[in-house]
Amino acid sequence: MSQPNFDSEDFYEVLGVSRNSDNSAIKKAYRKLSLKYHPDKNPNNKEAAEEVFKKLSYAYGILSDAQKR
Repeated sequence: MSQPNFDSEDFYEVLGVSRNSDNSAIKKAYRKLSLKYHPDKNPNNKEAAEEVFKKLSYAYGILSDAQKR
């Protein structure tokens, strides 16, 4: 797993996984990052955490669906 890049338009880079990752690796990366960047876990920087969390959720929604990949 590489470093996530939240400025990227590539969903694999947003989650920090390689293009040949399986569903379990994508799910694991999403869960780890969503816990870290959840707005409730970041009360000091809630707006930025919310933006990152939305991007993570959207990327996971696309990558978890085999037809949308």
